[in-house]
Amino acid sequence: MNINNQILKQNKADYISLYPNLIFGIFSNLILKFKKMKNLLVALSLFVGLFVHADEGMWFLMFIDRLNQRDMEKMGLQLTSEEIYSINNSSLKDAIVQFNGGCTAELVSDQGLVLTNHHCGYSAIAELSTPEDDYLTNGFWADNKKDEMKPNSLYVRFFVRMDDVSKRILDKVNEEMTEDERNTAIKEETKKIEAENSENGKYVVSVRSFFQGNEFYYFVYQDYTDVRLVGTPPASVGKFGGDTDNWEWPRHTGDFSMFRIYADNEGNPADYSEDNIPLKPKHHLPVNIQGIEQDDFAMILGYPGRTNRWLPSGGISQNVKFAYPAWVEASKEAMDVLKAYMDKDNGVRLNYASQYAGIANYWKNRQGMIDALTKFKTAETKAKNESRFNKWGNKKKNKIYSNVIKDINEYYALTNGKARHDNYLRMIFRGSKFATSSRGFGAQLAEYAAADKEQRATMKTRLGDMIKGFFSSIHIPLEKEMLFEMIDLYARKANYNLPASISNVKDLNAHVSAIFELSILTDETRMLSFLEVPNSALLENDPLVLLSDEFIEHYYASTDEIDAAKDKFDRAFRMLVEGMRKSKLSPVIYPDANSTLRLSYGKVSALPVDSGNDAKENYYTTLKGTVNKYVPNDAEFDLPKELIELYENKDFGPYADKAGHMPVNFLTNNDITGGNSGSPVLNGNGELIGLAFDGNIEAMAGDVIFDKKLQKTINVDIRYVLFLIDKYAGAKHIVDEMTVIK
Repeated sequence: MNINNQILKQNKADYISLYPNLIFGIFSNLILKFKKMKNLLVALSLFVGLFVHADEGMWFLMFIDRLNQRDMEKMGLQLTSEEIYSINNSSLKDAIVQFNGGCTAELVSDQGLVLTNHHCGYSAIAELSTPEDDYLTNGFWADNKKDEMKPNSLYVRFFVRMDDVSKRILDKVNEEMTEDERNTAIKEETKKIEAENSENGKYVVSVRSFFQGNEFYYFVYQDYTDVRLVGTPPASVGKFGGDTDNWEWPRHTGDFSMFRIYADNEGNPADYSEDNIPLKPKHHLPVNIQGIEQDDFAMILGYPGRTNRWLPSGGISQNVKFAYPAWVEASKEAMDVLKAYMDKDNGVRLNYASQYAGIANYWKNRQGMIDALTKFKTAETKAKNESRFNKWGNKKKNKIYSNVIKDINEYYALTNGKARHDNYLRMIFRGSKFATSSRGFGAQLAEYAAADKEQRATMKTRLGDMIKGFFSSIHIPLEKEMLFEMIDLYARKANYNLPASISNVKDLNAHVSAIFELSILTDETRMLSFLEVPNSALLENDPLVLLSDEFIEHYYASTDEIDAAKDKFDRAFRMLVEGMRKSKLSPVIYPDANSTLRLSYGKVSALPVDSGNDAKENYYTTLKGTVNKYVPNDAEFDLPKELIELYENKDFGPYADKAGHMPVNFLTNNDITGGNSGSPVLNGNGELIGLAFDGNIEAMAGDVIFDKKLQKTINVDIRYVLFLIDKYAGAKHIVDEMTVIK
């Protein structure tokens, strides 16, 4: 077999694990092949995807042995692939959980103790807080397990196993199918696979598409819903730096919180009960407080949410010029409304703190994406590569790819305006708790009204509790202003066809006020009265239900022209990814993140730009830098006086660095994204050295393109975590639960 055929046949997933002699052979062949070209660099750039950077990529655990094991061992890994991912024996994967659907967490004791970010536990902490017992502001540490507190809704998800079902699913489709027909066939087979592996509901099974529908894998999970708050530092520590420091380096944030998983007496998932016991996990992470140095091996496991490394140039341009600017402007408008009310009332602040934090995070992220993608001309770079792909696709043997770029670009050109419109409209849904009422309480009350008396009797208490809980956590004046401001901005800026109900309204503020006055969904008493005397007609004609329905339908509305272009685009995008992999033109060889468990690996690594860090090296920060930022009574840079006293007395316990300072945060060059928040940072022995919690502004385009020089992961040093629990909070009993390596 010649070497090029060997590459093509090595792995249909195109995950390339090439040994040095193979790399050398390929490199030599390329030089000979392109010897007559005037610019050898151009030729070599076509094959950049063959050379994998250790710090780039979010990898499936089931392929670690074949793809990454040798590379990781050279960098410092001491574990076998079986110790990282095993189906039959305990392994690292058993200590990693998805936290409440959007973050990552890890087990750090044999008593179900879970460690994640403060911002991941933020909504649960806020929910448990009251103006009298403000745990979000003041912090909380349970003295014993009986004092641990159960939020209303919080769960963790364990990863059990995964497998490749690409052939099984792709055998059900063919090239003569439309995209709708193809998707229908895939969904039908997906349902069968999920049912076959759920063990009658014991497990949650999810079949996911990868490489834009060219491969499919199923994932088996087990959920635990009795998860209780164990402890959290005060917001002045856990959120130190606030929006100002968000995405910035140097950071000085103690971004962590702790929870505990409870199970029944046999270790199975169970609804909350005082009889439940702490879960004894299959594996928990040892905690290493020996310290880190630059170039130490660093491995991260977690649930990265979404990347777009395969996104075409037209999609990047659409985001930068149309979608993201609308998102940024609408986010700022929503933040202004929230802040005005939160500053006036502490109860409102607690109820809306999580929503504000989420909007603020994406507001800065999207603006950073605009700046970074523009600065580095990412769309232009992708367009040049797509031009090379187009030439490759127009060769006789590759003719099936000849219209791929054309179809993709035509779709984006057709939908640029709609992308801007959709992001203004989407922010109405994100900003207002009433904008989607028709799909929330509206739908549930409609079901209640249509039910018979016996069914209503079983539904009534649950709905009543939900209604009371909802109105206890919202502020009607804020919600009324939010809905008005969001709709007003949308109507003025979307520059697209508007829903009929607002297109001719002269006084939008009065219109929204009237809706709030007349709707049964905006008043607790009216909603509870509806449970006593349900009336379907009243609900169907409710002004808020009508507005909500119209806005949601408008968001999903399309035209025949867009539908036809979308069908061609979906096929073209799938074929672009397929063709890029076949042609070796793409520098990306791994699938985009999609909230499935991945591993990334790299090293402790300094940021190569002057960032004003007070530490000796620009890969870590210290408590000295934290105190230097201290601004008394400032919302973002205040500090507890007890923490300042510990610093002044140099009372760091066993957690100080060997150089004498108290470490706070550090950098690695791991490849992560949203969803990795709370992920464990592990050394070569699989021991916990930190928690990932942020990225850096210099590489904000990281979801689209990995910058080997600038892209960093910002982590909380585990020594700072234990110092805060032990020396600051006085909760050494929590530390004593852990396996601490000194």
